[in-house]
This record gives sequence, structure tokens and C-alpha cells, in this order.
Amino acid sequence: MSEQAGSIDRRVDVAVVGAGMAGLKTALELEARGLTVCLLEARDRVGGRLKPGHIAGHKIDNGGQWVGPQQKLLLAEAEAQGVEKFDQYRQGKSVLDFKGKLSHSRSDVPKMPFVSLLDLQRTVSKLDALAFSLPATAPWSVKNAVGLDGQTFETWIQANVWTEQTREFLRMVTRSLLCCEPKHVSFLYFLEYVRGGEGLDVLLGVKGGAQEAKFRGGAHQITEKMAARLKSPVVYEAPARAVTQHDTHVEIVTDRGTVTADRAVIAIPPTLASRINFANSLPVMRDHLMQRMPMGTVIKVHVAYDKPFWRDKGLSGMGASDLLPCNVFFDQSPEDASCGILVGFIDADAAAEYSIAGDNSRRQAVIDSATQFFGAEAKNPIDYVDNDWMSEEWSKGCYVAHMAPGVMTTFGEALREPCGRIHWAGTETATQWQGYMDGALQSGIRVAAEIAEQRGLRIAAE
Repeated sequence: MSEQAGSIDRRVDVAVVGAGMAGLKTALELEARGLTVCLLEARDRVGGRLKPGHIAGHKIDNGGQWVGPQQKLLLAEAEAQGVEKFDQYRQGKSVLDFKGKLSHSRSDVPKMPFVSLLDLQRTVSKLDALAFSLPATAPWSVKNAVGLDGQTFETWIQANVWTEQTREFLRMVTRSLLCCEPKHVSFLYFLEYVRGGEGLDVLLGVKGGAQEAKFRGGAHQITEKMAARLKSPVVYEAPARAVTQHDTHVEIVTDRGTVTADRAVIAIPPTLASRINFANSLPVMRDHLMQRMPMGTVIKVHVAYDKPFWRDKGLSGMGASDLLPCNVFFDQSPEDASCGILVGFIDADAAAEYSIAGDNSRRQAVIDSATQFFGAEAKNPIDYVDNDWMSEEWSKGCYVAHMAPGVMTTFGEALREPCGRIHWAGTETATQWQGYMDGALQSGIRVAAEIAEQRGLRIAAE
């Protein structure tokens, strides 16, 4: 349901800001408990960082799309909404452009000297062990948290990794997972992200990992179907400009009018929340946390061809590089292989560079990258589409916010802590699969239960 015209001045039990997956799940859970909800969305669509698109006449996801077998909440939600999944195409060899050398492999690990492979295995085991030692709800409380949080991941790499090949591989990993350079992110936050994603092998993997499957018709339709189940329609083009907390209620001023509610849920990325005028409604710790959680920098790209020509070469369409501007590719072709589509990413520092460079430069850089990976046939696509998430007013980046050194141990406790009548949702607030759709759903379930408990509604939603 949607509400797209007229004033929205009203009184409800709970106002939810942001109709991404987290906000939608929050609203549905609250309505199932008998509460009245007003779901406010700045865009003219639901989904947030899930976004529909088209290339060469086929539907695509310009935002989040993959699901792994560990992501039980997302799998259950998709099933409830009648959205089927299917496996990511992975037959054949992947292409690795690493340290200036092109290689083909059925492994996700680049070909390296034996010593470098041993170093990589040792390092990944160490990172996983450190990550799994973190308390799931309070990583800032782990022993030596200040020391872990007082350095960047790059600093840790330089001090603890033996070989340059392994160092560069870990930089590739950081760009792929967080869309930032390891010099920008706290080592403690990186470990927390690895813990939440159940280890590096799961985070990076296709078969049995976080990229195992996609949704038939696109992941974005899950949010569209969720919105259709709401009793009260989503209010579009209604960005929250100010939130004022009183003793008995909260007022949310939007471009469409003012909503008065007993409680408010802010279900948008921290950097967007920091742009709302909360007057004196927030504690200093929460205010400063939001100022210190920038979004990742990424441009998602799609390139279409007459056919998936790489399959004829025994290639899976998967590629990764430490140097190319578009440093990751996957096969995004329709299931009937009626045409060939590659999906790729320009991320971290390269994304910032190519966001400024403009559309034509991006297109050529992507085609050149695809040609390097898959051969001369990639030079002549039939269609090209990209989505610069940094330029989107109501996202300011993707996939997820991250923390620089010192932020988590100083301000981290404010991440999920309610501020009086103001509550916090969004994938960044999850304790598992933060940065993913599954984490967004977890946050919506948590915050709805939080509000229900405070109101004495202890019966779980069906």
C-alpha cells in the first residue's frame, strides 16, 4: 500500500522512518501486535538499498541481491512473500587478476607462491579466531578492545602478515566486503563484521556462502510484497526533517506534514539519521556516533551481451582483481541464457574516483575491466547500466556504514540503545549479518519486540 499525495498530519502509536527492509519489518511486526504505525519514506519507492532495475529487457537488482544458506531470516521472509531463490551460476573457472598476472582457478583463492598460501591460511584462521572471540552484542567489551579498535585493519595487516601477496588479498577482501580501504576501517570493526558474517570463508564464498543464491524476479520484490501487506500505507516523498521528543510523545516533521507518535523508530543509515534535526532529543553519545559512521563507496554495474560468451570458454563469469577499476564480476545472465549479463562493482577508493569521472569514463572502465577478465568479446556490449550509490540522496553510499579507529570503543554502546521514545533499527544495528538484508530483518524484529515489551505487549507476532 502507498500514500503519495496530500498532508499526513496524524497521531499513531509508532512512527517508523525509512521503508527499507528494516523499516518494513518493524512496521509489520508492530501492526501484528495491534499497534498503529505510520511508515515514512523519503523516496518514491520502498526498499532502501534494494533497488529494481532493467538491462537489455531483463530485470536486475541495482542494490542487494544475494542470499546464503546461513541467512535464515531472509530465507524465511522470501518464502513468506512467495519469492523463490535460485543458485548463482558458478560452473567453470573463475578469473583472478592479481599482482598483474591473470590466472584461472576453481578456487576463490588466487594462485600464489606456496609461502604466501601458507601465510594466507594462517592469517585467515587468526582473523576468524579473533572475530569469534568477540561478544555478539558488545564487541567493545572484549579484552584488549581499545588496542584492537585503536588501529586500522591496514595497520594490523602491515604488522601481522608476512607476504605482500597475502596483504594485497586482504585489501581486496576489505574493498569487496565493506566498500572501503583497510586504512579507513577500525580493526575491531572489521573483526565484528567477520563475526557477524560467520567467518571469512562464508562471507566470500559462493557455494555454501553469502553469494550462493539470488531471488527469481529480484530481491527488491520482497520489500514490495512486504509493503503490500501493511494495514496502513507507506507515505512516500516524506523525508523526516526534525524529530522532537516530549514527555508523552514524539513529533516527526516531514515534507508532507507532522506525525505525532508515542514512539519513533529511525530505520535509516546513521549518516542519514545525523542529518535529521533532533534538537535536544538525543544523548551526546548517540549524536556523535552517527557523525562517525560513513557509508561505503560503491558503484554497481551491469553489462549485457548477446550471449554469455564466457561460458563457452569454460568460465563461470566470476572474476576478482586487485588493480582493475571494476574489481569484482559475477554472471548475472537470465536463467534461460537468452543473453549474457555480467554484474560487477567499482568500490572503495576507485568508486570515489569514478563517481567524479562521469558516466562515459565509468562505462569504458567497466568494459575494459571485463575485457581483461573475459577476452575481446567483452568489448562490444549490447547494453550497460550502473548505479552510483554515493550520489543517491537517501543512501549516500552502500553497502553498509563502517567505523574508523576509536569509534566502537568510545561510542559503540549507543548503537542500539533507545533514546527515550526514540528507537534504532537498520542493518547497521544488527548483531548478525550486519550490512546484509538478513541483518536488516533482525533489527526490525528486535526493535518491534523492544517497543512491545515497553508497552506491555509480550505476545510475539505471528
